[in-house]
Amino acid sequence: MLAAVSMCGCRQTVEPPVAKVIPYTFSERGKARVDNYQWIRLSDAQKTAAVPDAHTQDVLNYLHAENAYREAETAHTDNLRTQLFEEMKARTEPHETSAPAPSNGYLYWQTFEEGKEYPVYYRRRDREGAADEVLLDVNMLAEGRAYCQTGRPVISPDNSRMAYAVDFVGRRNYAIHFVDLATGNLLEAPVADTAGDMVWANDSKTVFYTTKEPGRLRNYRVYRHKIGDADNTLCYEESDPTFNMQLGKTQSKKYITITSRQTLTNETQILDADRPDGTFVTFSPRAHGHLYDIDHIGRSFYIRSNRNALNFKLMKTTGDATAETRWTEVIPHRTDVLLGSFVLFDEHLAVAEQKNGLPHIRIVDLKDGSEQSVPFAEEVYTASFAGNDVPESDELRYNYSSLTTPNSVCTYNMRTKKITLLKETTVLGGFDKHNYESRRLWATAGDGTQVPISIVYRKGFRQDGGARLLLYSYGAYGTSSAPSFNPYILSLLDRGFAYAIAHTRGGSEMGREWYENGKLLKKINTFTDFNDCARHLIREKYTSPSTLYATGRSAGGLLMGAIANMEPQLYKAIVAGVPFVDIVSTMLDETIPLTTFEWDEWGNPAEKTYYDYMLSYSPYDRVKAQHYPHMLVTASFWDSQVQYWEPVKWVAKLRATKTDRNKLYLYCNMNAGHGGASGRFEQMKTRAMEYAFLLSVE
Repeated sequence: MLAAVSMCGCRQTVEPPVAKVIPYTFSERGKARVDNYQWIRLSDAQKTAAVPDAHTQDVLNYLHAENAYREAETAHTDNLRTQLFEEMKARTEPHETSAPAPSNGYLYWQTFEEGKEYPVYYRRRDREGAADEVLLDVNMLAEGRAYCQTGRPVISPDNSRMAYAVDFVGRRNYAIHFVDLATGNLLEAPVADTAGDMVWANDSKTVFYTTKEPGRLRNYRVYRHKIGDADNTLCYEESDPTFNMQLGKTQSKKYITITSRQTLTNETQILDADRPDGTFVTFSPRAHGHLYDIDHIGRSFYIRSNRNALNFKLMKTTGDATAETRWTEVIPHRTDVLLGSFVLFDEHLAVAEQKNGLPHIRIVDLKDGSEQSVPFAEEVYTASFAGNDVPESDELRYNYSSLTTPNSVCTYNMRTKKITLLKETTVLGGFDKHNYESRRLWATAGDGTQVPISIVYRKGFRQDGGARLLLYSYGAYGTSSAPSFNPYILSLLDRGFAYAIAHTRGGSEMGREWYENGKLLKKINTFTDFNDCARHLIREKYTSPSTLYATGRSAGGLLMGAIANMEPQLYKAIVAGVPFVDIVSTMLDETIPLTTFEWDEWGNPAEKTYYDYMLSYSPYDRVKAQHYPHMLVTASFWDSQVQYWEPVKWVAKLRATKTDRNKLYLYCNMNAGHGGASGRFEQMKTRAMEYAFLLSVE
C-alpha cells in the first residue's frame, strides 16, 4: 500500500512499496544461497494467462505499486519532464526521411511523417521520373496497439513480393506476412511464431525463416516455406543449446547462409540460392575457438577468421574449395589492428578496422592490390558501412557521426576518392555543432592500462570540478561503445552537463585482447576501469563525486550494479536500464532465454571457479548495508533478454538493505521488451523521465 505523508511546504511524499519476503533457498556447490524475492518471477504462461492466478496478481500489484510510487514521488518533476520531452521533439525534423539506398534496380528509404510514431517504408525505380511506392506503413499496423516492432521489409529478387515481420508484444516473437506488391494484398495467411529472420531464394517463391526454441527463445530451427504451400519444411535444427542462429545471403546473391554462433565459435552452412530445394552444406566445420564470417563475390569466397589470429585476418578461396586448407591470405593478422566487417564489390574490397580506439575504413583494389583509406578529420568519431547492396558500384556508402556531428550518410568513390554527403540528420531547435567540443582523454587503470574516454560539452565549459557529468559505458560482448551523436544529450549539455563514454575492457575499442580482458574470469576489469575513468574525470576537475552521474543499459546495467556496490561514494546518481544483475541465478538456469549460449561470455557457474567468481561481483548477490547513490532502475515486463524480475528483485533488495535515504525508483514498462517503448516519441518520453530524475536529485 502507498500511504501519503505530509511534508513541509506543498510537496507530499509516499512510503515506498515493501516487497514480501518469501525466502527461497538455492543449493549450489555445497552452499545455500537464499533469495527473498524469487517469488517475483512469473512464467510466460502466467504472464499470458487470460485471467491471472493469485500469485500473478500479487506480482502485478507489486509492479503497479512501484510504478505508482515513482510517479507520486517524481510528480514535482512533471513540468521538467514535459519541457525535456518537448525539447527533444522540437529537435526532430517533423518529416524525417532517410537517404535512399540502391538495391536491385530500386531506391529504398523510410520516412517518419509529422506527429507519427513509426516509419513508412518506400521505394521507387532507380531512374528519373519514377513514382514513389509505399511498401509498408507501420503506423497502420500499430493502430490500437501499445507496442509494435517491425524490421525492414525484405523484397523478393524479382521485386514483386515483400515479406515483413511484426511483433506486437516485445518478446521478439514475430509473425511473417507476405504481400503482392502489384496489388498490395496479402498472398496468404501469416507464418506465426518465428524469430523474424528471413531470406528469399532466387526463385522469388521460396522463403527461409528461423524459429525460436520454446523457453530459451534462441533461434534454433530453419524452415523452408513456399508461397501458396501450407506445409513448411524443416531444413536445419541447431541441437547444441549453446549456439544461436541467423540467416543471410551473400553479396553475390548466389548463396543463402545459416550461421550458428556462440561467443567463441561459429559455423556457416551454404545453399545455392538458385536451388532452394537443395541441402545446406557446411562451409567449414565448427571448431572450438574458431570464429569466421564469409561472403562471396564472383567466383571467390572471402573469410574473416581468427585462426591463429587474435585480431582476425582475411582469407580467400576460389570456386567450391571451401576447406580451410585451401584458404589463402588477403590481409594478415596485426597485433595493433582489429579487422572487423568487410564489404565486397566487383572491383574493390572495403574493410572496417579498429585501431587505437577509433574506426578506420580501408579500400583494397582487387585488381592491382593498391590500398587507400577513407579520411576522417575529427579527434573522436565513429564510422560504419551502410547499405552497400550494389556490388558493381564504385561508391562505398558509410555512416559517419561524432559526439558533435549528427548522423550522416556519405559515399566514397573508390576510383576518384571523392566524398559526397548524401544526408546529415537535421537537428532543429537552434542546434549548431560548433557550439560543442569533444575530446579524447586517457585514464590509467589500477593495473597501469590506459583506458580511453570520449567526452563532449558545450563550449565555455568550466573545468573547475563543479560541473555535472554523465558517464556511460556498456563494456561487454566485444561491443564497442561508439562515440556517436546523441540528440537527447543536448538537453543536458545545454544545462551545463558534460557527457562522457568510458571505453572499458569488455568492448573491442582497443582490439580483441581488450575484449578478452573484460570477460569470464577477467570481468572485474570492466567495473574497475569504469571507476578509474570516474576518478580520472574527478581528478582532472571535469566533475566531482557530488556532481558525477552514471548510466548503462543491459550488460551496461550490470556494470551500474557492480559500481554501485563497489564504490558508491564516487557517484551522485545512477540510471540502470534493464540491468542484468542477477547473473548467478540466470546463468544457472538453462530454461531462461540467452543463458546457454552466453556461458563463454560470463562463465558457467555450474563450475566452481566461475560460480565463485561470478558471485563475487553479482550486483544482486552483493547488495549490502551501505549508502548507495540516488538510483532509477528500469525494466520491461516482456523483456526476452533481461527478464523483468532481475531489476525488480534488485530494487526490492536494495530498498530493504541500504542504509541511506537517497531516492530509489523503479520504472517497469508493462508493454515493452528489451528495447523499451517502440514508438519514437514514447522513447523520448522515457529519456525525458531519466534526465528529469538526474536533474532533480538533491
